[in-house]
Amino acid sequence: MIKQALEEIARGTAEIIDMERIKKLVTQYYTDGTTYTVKAGFDPTAPDLHLGHTVLLQKLATFQKFGAQVQFLIGDFTAMIGDPTGKSVTRKVLSKEEIVQNISSYTKQAFKILDESKTTIVYNNDWLEKLGAAGILQLASNLTVARMLERDDFSKRYTSNTPIAVSEFLYPLLQGYDSVHLRSDIEIGGTDQKFNLLMGRQLQKVYGIHKQQSVLMMPILEGTDGVQKMSKSLGNYIGVTEAPKEIYGKILSISDTLMWRYYELLSDKSLEETVKLKGDVASGTLHPKKAKEALALEITTRFYNEELATLAKEEFDAVFKAKKLPTQMDEYEMPEGIWIAQALVDANLEPSTSQARRDIRQNAVSIDQKKISDEKLNLSAGEYVLQVGKKRFAKVKVGS
Repeated sequence: MIKQALEEIARGTAEIIDMERIKKLVTQYYTDGTTYTVKAGFDPTAPDLHLGHTVLLQKLATFQKFGAQVQFLIGDFTAMIGDPTGKSVTRKVLSKEEIVQNISSYTKQAFKILDESKTTIVYNNDWLEKLGAAGILQLASNLTVARMLERDDFSKRYTSNTPIAVSEFLYPLLQGYDSVHLRSDIEIGGTDQKFNLLMGRQLQKVYGIHKQQSVLMMPILEGTDGVQKMSKSLGNYIGVTEAPKEIYGKILSISDTLMWRYYELLSDKSLEETVKLKGDVASGTLHPKKAKEALALEITTRFYNEELATLAKEEFDAVFKAKKLPTQMDEYEMPEGIWIAQALVDANLEPSTSQARRDIRQNAVSIDQKKISDEKLNLSAGEYVLQVGKKRFAKVKVGS
């Protein structure tokens, strides 16, 4: 059982520092029931999560299966600074009202994955605010400016004369101090967080905690395009609060290769089950689409329920197999004579008129299920169903 637990913990990871300590913690749990703590920090900078965010949650849930108590850390103090990791500019400071609203949304979504009975929600404002000026100065003395500028993101901003706020230098120190206060056994985060995660190990030693946390890093999940990391700004994300049919349809749209990446990082299926599934597809005994449908059903069910996931599948099959229109579509009113490219943007089917024109030229745009090729078309008065690709629809009423 210990071997299986360690394999599941290591599953999909990018890097683990001090795996030997993790092995000791898991072994002790199976020997005498002693639990251990796994920390993950979340800055509530936005109200909604997408599947990229849930990679960490999935790993936390795995640890819970094997004896861990999760320290779900809400960075309500550090959110007022903003994590500078990977950022080319200083991040916007959130108001307390925005932070409170985002926290409520985050925790509600997180408990669709985590076991609430094995999760402790902690807020770093509870101890960081009490540090005071003297405590902050003592903390800051543990890191030199030269060491901080070794970080790739800071280095690039420094050499390009892009401003770096002094408060941003404090962020990794404050994150590391969280591990001191919580006496965390393990901390997990993305590969882009390595500097901050190692800071926890360093500060636990400096402050005499008599242990140094293990660090487990997860890779960044690719978006539906299979190339760039999942991001709302890139439009390649799958939001956990999206409608069931959207979640199901977007997962069905990913490539067969990317499907296995999603299975590895997002599925609750065991390693053994996933290996068998992959083998069945490779041997031809199972069609890749069937494996993808199973993944889409699993993830849609996770954030809703089995009934709604099944309805999403039936809707998808009706629209894309029988080429029927969706039973529900967003509706928009637009002025007579509107340019088709602008209509597609206004109906939230395209991000820009230039992209709309490209899609028209590539025969990816339909009006009332008929392909169009005239990118200069203006819509006369009437009602239309606009469609981009196989899954984006909108009903448009033009004119009075």
